Amino acid sequence: MTRMNDAESSGQGLLLYISRQASSIKKYIIEQLIFAVFGWIPTVIGIGLRSVVYRLVLRMQGIAAVENGVRIRFADNITLGRNVYIDQGVYLHGCPAGIQIGENTFVMHGAVLHVYNFRSLPHAFIRIGANSLIGELNVLRGQGGITIGDRVYTAPMVQMLAVNHVFDDPTRPMVEQGITAEGIVVEDDVWIGAGAIITDGVRICKGAVVAAGAVVTQDVPPFTVVGGTPARVLRTIDGGQSTGAVKKVHY
Repeated sequence: MTRMNDAESSGQGLLLYISRQASSIKKYIIEQLIFAVFGWIPTVIGIGLRSVVYRLVLRMQGIAAVENGVRIRFADNITLGRNVYIDQGVYLHGCPAGIQIGENTFVMHGAVLHVYNFRSLPHAFIRIGANSLIGELNVLRGQGGITIGDRVYTAPMVQMLAVNHVFDDPTRPMVEQGITAEGIVVEDDVWIGAGAIITDGVRICKGAVVAAGAVVTQDVPPFTVVGGTPARVLRTIDGGQSTGAVKKVHY
């Protein structure tokens, strides 16, 4: 009986694992086979092969360049626009409603884009517009939905975390109190400096600049520079000459 229970438990664990990697067992097998055969091939040869073969499992709107060593899960929920570039070491995990990356957008080395929707949240997604760049080692967690506009540049190690834990009841373990997931919106023409953290529920408006290391907990007005912990407005971008100190704060 113990051996049977152990076997049942192992089987359930395996099914749970697969359910968090692909839309079905069949798709898991197909996707992993394709990634195992073609995912490791380096140089332009590998990029060329993947631009053709990955169409079998990804939604690709034109030619997209996917480097070797890219980890992809729930591939059928991932859409890559024309001329998208995915660098080595990127991790794309597209639980429904998936990941969309607009044309001419780059996702650089080591970035993690994870919708992480294991609670069946209806608004969990990551959507990135055109001509944007997601910098090295960025982490985007899209439980509440992350919407990034066109021409948005993020420096290395930026984090956008569209989720927060509820912890107000001291009599209950925090993991039993649930989460909030309001979402993050970054409008067009925004620059986010290295190491900045964008918390859940924040909107960064058009033309804003977020300084390196800032922790953004409130909405950012359009055409402003914000910095600090928590972030505050440092100046307005109005076409005038800024001081040297403010120039340096957002690099």
